[in-house]
Amino acid sequence: MNNILCFKWGTLYPPEYVNRLYAGVKRHLPGPFRFVCATDDASGLAGGIETAPIPPAPEGWKPNARYKRWPGIYLKLMVFKPGFAGLSGPTLFLDIDQIVTGDLGKFFEFAPGRFCMIHNWIEWHKKLFRPAPKIGNSSCFRFEAGEKSAYIYEKWISELERAQDQRFFRTEQAYMTYAAGLENITWWPDDFVRSFKRSCQRPWPLNHFLAPKFNPDTSILCFHGHPSPEEAIRGYRGKHLNTWTLPAPWVGELWEPPQAREN
Repeated sequence: MNNILCFKWGTLYPPEYVNRLYAGVKRHLPGPFRFVCATDDASGLAGGIETAPIPPAPEGWKPNARYKRWPGIYLKLMVFKPGFAGLSGPTLFLDIDQIVTGDLGKFFEFAPGRFCMIHNWIEWHKKLFRPAPKIGNSSCFRFEAGEKSAYIYEKWISELERAQDQRFFRTEQAYMTYAAGLENITWWPDDFVRSFKRSCQRPWPLNHFLAPKFNPDTSILCFHGHPSPEEAIRGYRGKHLNTWTLPAPWVGELWEPPQAREN
């Protein structure tokens, strides 16, 4: 049984985000699967979505200036604890602000048994004088739930304070990459997961004249930071001119509510 796992806590994202993700998985993942959402509020979630509680912070976890409360982004390290959400076997973790746009079966067929991530995206100009750092993006990763991945959780627990220290790791995905070990990571091919910000938005100054474009061979469209899917649909004006984007109504078509697809 293949597993899909996601998180929803707090009030930033409504249940519709999870429901749309679930609908996309149903459309694009052949065969049976479990879809599990670890959440502090299961109200409004569609039938067929299993739920699990958000676990408490591990013993020894302490808030600091940047990570003031639990849960937070380091919650993702909890998924490697054996028994998390009752899962075992191949598990694809997905952030809920992503859109499934193509075949998901290949995410389970590719490099079976390996820990897989998409290589994190950075701005093009940062790659002019050095290669992109070998850090994964934790919005989409596949792991073997259970004992096989327990070493990642155990390493995190053994160095909780260091893991959250920005002198060593700027983000939880940098720490996850380190804890998993580069020798154990297989990077997804680029067309498996594409960044809206890096692959669809036009570079400055074209972003002020040309709307974002969609590459149809994409299977998962990732929204990290701004714009969110909703911001991309209506257009977005960030603090800097190179972050502006014209409206992309095609995002809404790909992200249709489940009932729209059923009618």
